[in-house]
Amino acid sequence: MAIPLALRRITVSAEVCGGKPCVRGLRFPVSRVLGLLAAGETPDSILESYPYLQREDTAAALEYATDAPQ
Repeated sequence: MAIPLALRRITVSAEVCGGKPCVRGLRFPVSRVLGLLAAGETPDSILESYPYLQREDTAAALEYATDAPQ
């Protein structure tokens, strides 16, 4: 069984961003990725603005958000 993308790329640590879910421990919160997408940014434009992110990171943030408890 394959490990879900979100579980491989999204990290949660009390020492990083106060325990908020982040992309690969980069101090880049999932909520920021989601906010950018909600504001109309595309994955390509996000990657252009934040070159240390990878295409899989935006997909993982969306997957994490859909699986997060409400």
